[in-house]
Amino acid sequence: MTARPSRRTTVGALALASLALTGCGVDAPGTAPSGGAAGGSTGGASSDVVVTGPDSVPEADESEELAVAFFGFARANSFASATWTGVQQYAEAHGATAEFFDPNFDAQTQVSQIQDAVTTDRFDVFVVQANDGQAVIPAVQSAVAAGITVVVEFTPVGTSYDTADPQVDGVITLIDVPTLNGEALGQLGLEACEDAGTDPCQVAYLEGFKTLPLDNARTEAARAALEEGGAQVVASVEGGYTNDSGRQAMQDVLQSNPDVDVVIGSTQAVAGAEGVVGDGVRLIGNGGSRQAVDAVREGRWFGAYCTPEVTAGETAAALGLAAARGESVPSSNSYDGLTPTGATWPEGMLCTADTVDGVEGQYDE
Repeated sequence: MTARPSRRTTVGALALASLALTGCGVDAPGTAPSGGAAGGSTGGASSDVVVTGPDSVPEADESEELAVAFFGFARANSFASATWTGVQQYAEAHGATAEFFDPNFDAQTQVSQIQDAVTTDRFDVFVVQANDGQAVIPAVQSAVAAGITVVVEFTPVGTSYDTADPQVDGVITLIDVPTLNGEALGQLGLEACEDAGTDPCQVAYLEGFKTLPLDNARTEAARAALEEGGAQVVASVEGGYTNDSGRQAMQDVLQSNPDVDVVIGSTQAVAGAEGVVGDGVRLIGNGGSRQAVDAVREGRWFGAYCTPEVTAGETAAALGLAAARGESVPSSNSYDGLTPTGATWPEGMLCTADTVDGVEGQYDE
């Protein structure tokens, strides 16, 4: 363990020298990241690896034990817990320790946790699942400057929510692009509307948290796709990420819109809504829990965006540890290569009655 501080001090000094010359900035939306274009690499020489899971990441010498810090949405959130399961089990199987920092969905708490972890100088790799991708920018920049390998997981860190490319110099990304996620949910919603056969088709969208930029970007993209396809979004309310919040939100929606045809939201919220909607309402969940996959398989839900989040956590840890150990890994990675159905994105993420066979949920709500 004593090797880490001296090694990182050297790396940090080099990083600071580089930043002094080039600046550690955030790239404007639509521009190539100044740290390297999509498909660039972090570590050694250039890499043409296409990441499709942890086993696709280059192997590295594991003789030195490293330490991974995971900054997740919230420990109580089943999705973040699934990411953590992947990070932890990969780290423990590959010569590393791992620790979960829980901000409980509070963006400023998460910023403080990242800053404090940089100061302690105990970690070689950060896996950052940002509640607010803009708020964490300075803390992430500090980590990079200190020589810590930073993997941006699921949520972009930067000002743009429509790209998987790094927006902060020196980071590695593994992103489920929020706007594309929203478009895919909208696509599922339109398929559900066609199945319902109503005109106009009334859709209720249960947004996660209106205070989170990630949720706002996803919601706007989903609504745009639904409305462009002819659906009527009669309600867009905060559904949160628990069964109770979803149930309450759905009860409120039904008071004003009793004839809703389709409901879209987080799998946790939709599971709560399921208990209060009438027969014939098509339900669509955003997430790949065992309960969501089973609900689609059993015909209770129309569909789900089946994110393989344990695999994503394993892959994020694999990318970070390989880079920290000197291997070359791609700097820009998306969930496109992780689709659970085997098809290309977005169809490969969409679980419906036609595609769910063979898909296994990776976590419990």
